[in-house]
Amino acid sequence: MKLLLDFFPIILFFAAFKLWDIYVATGVAIVATILQIGWLRYSTGKVEPMQWLSLGIIVLFGGATILAHDDTFIKWKPTVLYWLMGGTLAAGLLVFRKNLLKSLMGAQMQLPDAGWRAMTWSWVTFFAVMGVLNLWVAFNFDTDTWVNFKLFGGLGLMAVFVIGQALFLNRYMKEGKEAGAGDS
Repeated sequence: MKLLLDFFPIILFFAAFKLWDIYVATGVAIVATILQIGWLRYSTGKVEPMQWLSLGIIVLFGGATILAHDDTFIKWKPTVLYWLMGGTLAAGLLVFRKNLLKSLMGAQMQLPDAGWRAMTWSWVTFFAVMGVLNLWVAFNFDTDTWVNFKLFGGLGLMAVFVIGQALFLNRYMKEGKEAGAGDS
């Protein structure tokens, strides 16, 4: 259910674009994201900082798209979000000496510090590449191709990355379990 809620605005954006145009789709994405955040706040009482950031970015870039009647703004939105997420993770490590992924996921997964660092840097790299790839598709292909890439390409690449990440991190998890087994 949570996964469906996370992709709710993207799916509605895609459907609205196919039925109408980029401007209607952008308005639908803004409303869907507001409803998504409202539902999260109502049902859980909590909205994550990155979800607030995503809402702000869709309202800002989506609003600019609608007001200026220029799809350039909405095409930049995924890149800005990717780069902010990657930049936040990198700043956590480099500036604040804190691994934000470990802070978020440490209760669900046990990894040595080297594993957390590897995972964080791989996410930073993934977000940087996805931002560049989004711009390349957005400005070298038509809007229809970009919208298809945004849904299928972006989600597909994310799925492949997460599977690869799990396989890569499996070696660190085994090391963590072996180290933990000798502690008792």
